[in-house]
Amino acid sequence: MRIAPLFGLTILVLAACSPSPEVPDAPTIDVSPATLAGVDLGRPIRALGNEPFWAVTISPEGIVYSGVDRPEQTADNPGPLLQGTTARYEATTGTGKPMSVALIATTCSDGMSDRTYPLTAVVKIDGETLTGCAASVAALATAGESGLVVETVGPTPPAGPPPA
Repeated sequence: MRIAPLFGLTILVLAACSPSPEVPDAPTIDVSPATLAGVDLGRPIRALGNEPFWAVTISPEGIVYSGVDRPEQTADNPGPLLQGTTARYEATTGTGKPMSVALIATTCSDGMSDRTYPLTAVVKIDGETLTGCAASVAALATAGESGLVVETVGPTPPAGPPPA
């Protein structure tokens, strides 16, 4: 009998015309920037130290090292390599020198002010190891001369009693 082959062919034709089964959406992956000790690593960060005075600014555009009596050096920002309580940036400056910046989630005092920073910084560049402190650029812009350097989120409430 020819019904069985004809039935099989009909099933194949109908299956080919049927809409494909729903493919589940890919799982959502959180791609928000990482944070370390409350500091958003996707926003500009400044590390600084003294004796000798130096600074490193890490932003999405790049890494800039500067210091007193030292030439400014720049590098592309490769993004942080996160390992436990440390974020490490490994880069090569425009002059071909390796530069390593480690941000460690431990509070830090710069020794010259009464500020307490959320991160300790260790910078290795040009055969030298420099230690200092770090925080977000936004937190440094609003920090006073003492206390914890933290970024305030949202508008600052007005001083005084609440309106009646």
